[in-house]
Amino acid sequence: MECDKHNQPLHLYCPSHLMPSCDVCISTSHSKCTGITSLASVVEKTKIEKSKVTVEKDINHFLSILDQLVTSKSKNIKTGENHCIGVKKSINEIRKEINKHLDHLEEKLCQETDIIWNQERSKATDFISEIEGKRENLKEMKEHLQTVTTNTSKLQSFLGVHKIEQQVHQCQRYIEDLEDDERTKEVDIKMKRNGEMENILSKLVSLESLGEVIVDKTEINLNRETSLRRKAQVKSQEQSNINNMTMNIETKIKINIGKYIRDMICLIDGRVIVVEWDGKVNLLSSDGKLQKQLPIPGDAYSVTQINEDTIAITYLSEKAIKIFNMDNETVTKVIKLGKACFDLEGNTLKSIQVQSESYLIYLSYCDKRVIYSDSEGKAVYCVDESGKQIWDYKHELTRPEGLCIDTYGNTIVMDSNSHRIIVISKDGQDSKVLISKEDGLEYPKCICFKHNESSGFICDYNGTYLAKFNLSFG
Repeated sequence: MECDKHNQPLHLYCPSHLMPSCDVCISTSHSKCTGITSLASVVEKTKIEKSKVTVEKDINHFLSILDQLVTSKSKNIKTGENHCIGVKKSINEIRKEINKHLDHLEEKLCQETDIIWNQERSKATDFISEIEGKRENLKEMKEHLQTVTTNTSKLQSFLGVHKIEQQVHQCQRYIEDLEDDERTKEVDIKMKRNGEMENILSKLVSLESLGEVIVDKTEINLNRETSLRRKAQVKSQEQSNINNMTMNIETKIKINIGKYIRDMICLIDGRVIVVEWDGKVNLLSSDGKLQKQLPIPGDAYSVTQINEDTIAITYLSEKAIKIFNMDNETVTKVIKLGKACFDLEGNTLKSIQVQSESYLIYLSYCDKRVIYSDSEGKAVYCVDESGKQIWDYKHELTRPEGLCIDTYGNTIVMDSNSHRIIVISKDGQDSKVLISKEDGLEYPKCICFKHNESSGFICDYNGTYLAKFNLSFG
């Protein structure tokens, strides 16, 4: 399968946009997206039937909303017809009171009523026709969804369901836009009667108008909650009880780098990069075996992955960031900075002042919050994008260093000198020791998750081992 825009193979997947992508798409349209992974792995892990059920559920939900609108507007037309008759009846009653001159005013006002109501009825009818068209489209999607996975490969089924899902997204945007659409409001026909009618009756000859026919619109509630919308809210709404969280060490692999460790990350393909204290960058296989030292000149400090083939490395002494291509093992770009740089999480948007007794080496950005460890100050801090402190954690920490954020927003921190791994709740109010020295880990330094998984690796301060861990909530 190739990208329609760039004619390149679709071998990557962006979970933020639910979209298969090529290398060009990732670098141009998804450069700030996180969790980029291979399309093959997503297809392999995806339960097509489950996705199919979810999409069908959303189709049924949108059909329900459109049915609600049709029912509401149809009922509105009938109510409007009745109210229109009521307006005319009121006019006739007034006519009897003011005799001949009322004949003229009645005719004039009735004509105005009919004109205005015909306009509103026409708008309502046209709106119903438009909605009917959307309903037919959704029904066609639903019918096509039943056949898209028949006699096709898993990849074709995945892409077929994905295509229908994108069409459903378009319908979702249409329905969301209806929230601000004047046509969804209840329309009513009323007569705005002039005030002191008795005084007006006494001046009937000079009376030019009995009132004004107005359109009264009332908001109606559209329940637009769907799985498509809920997906973006799941992580922020879910709350994990850290008391039920456990960390298990599956294997402990000797790597014997024998140097102090600065940083470590898991690559999208499962391999691991470990940066030594002297600036060398080591590439390890997914089972912890040293494959090679990457030929990157300079004293590397910290590392992050941009896409499947590209990493970025910071250099303290050079005050620079180097972009490195993993395939051809070349530095493709050097970004010069105006001051020393210790970490890279993406493009610099702003600078904030924070409290710390030591250099900012280990930090993470999540949900518009920055969480960082202060090893000398024996604390972990959480601040917002303005630098305002949200919480701090100082309970019995000895030397907090590497940290990461789990899928629930909890912070997992390496307290190196106490040989412990501690989890701090998202609100900073609770904590729990996940691993202690008795579990066989000494001087834990860095931690990283595998992409889109609850497992990952821990590296010690001296670079003697990699410990593969697994988090569970039960």
